[in-house]
Amino acid sequence: MKYTVITGASSGIGYESALLFAKRGKNLVVAARRETELVQLKAEIAKINPNVKVLIKIVDLTVAENVYNFYAYLKDLELETWINNAGFGNFDSISEQKLSKIESMLHLNIEALTILSSLFVRDYANVEGTQLINISSGGGYAIVPNAVTYCATKFYVSAFTEGLSHELKAANAKMQAKVLAPAATETEFAKRARDEETFNYKDSVAKYHTGKEMAGFLLDLYDSNKVLGIVDPSNYEFLLMDPQFNYATRAQTSK
Repeated sequence: MKYTVITGASSGIGYESALLFAKRGKNLVVAARRETELVQLKAEIAKINPNVKVLIKIVDLTVAENVYNFYAYLKDLELETWINNAGFGNFDSISEQKLSKIESMLHLNIEALTILSSLFVRDYANVEGTQLINISSGGGYAIVPNAVTYCATKFYVSAFTEGLSHELKAANAKMQAKVLAPAATETEFAKRARDEETFNYKDSVAKYHTGKEMAGFLLDLYDSNKVLGIVDPSNYEFLLMDPQFNYATRAQTSK
């Protein structure tokens, strides 16, 4: 029995992706901090496909010890796909950003993602059909004003995942590493990034996708042989592409 792991599954892209994978009959491990939302997700999945096994894990991945414990919790399972969706943003100038929030963002967006990706690759790189999908952002390929630190975390996610993809291919590994880069998406992201109770996308954002639409794009990326799935900011079309960052290769020296 194989499982797909989705972090940050309590809302937004993670929640909607879990529903789509369930429709395909994929057993799931859904992880987040909020238990009520995950219980609701499990109930929705039962309506879609009662044969799908869903394991709920309540975990705060901003704490490194929790990250290692979470992966250890999964050791007895056979994993197929890992989706690092957990993350959050921040909108402030660097001089005004709240450092306690920034510290948590760095722990989650970079540290947790790196640890979980590394552990998954260590165990499953040579297992046929495995995929690692890390959620970056359009802000992982272009710097957004007043979101510089957030974008820097997502540049890391994009570069790390693209680089990992190169490494896996060079080693003839069976795992695929991919990166999804959404643009504005109607989720809880803006509320947390702005530290606001509510945020109305219809009144505030000219173009955006719903969480369900982005989850559909994630499935398109999953089904493809491309490394990058990114929303074109000029027209909001979804594109499947090869890696975008330069990857320096070392010349082989003869003895």
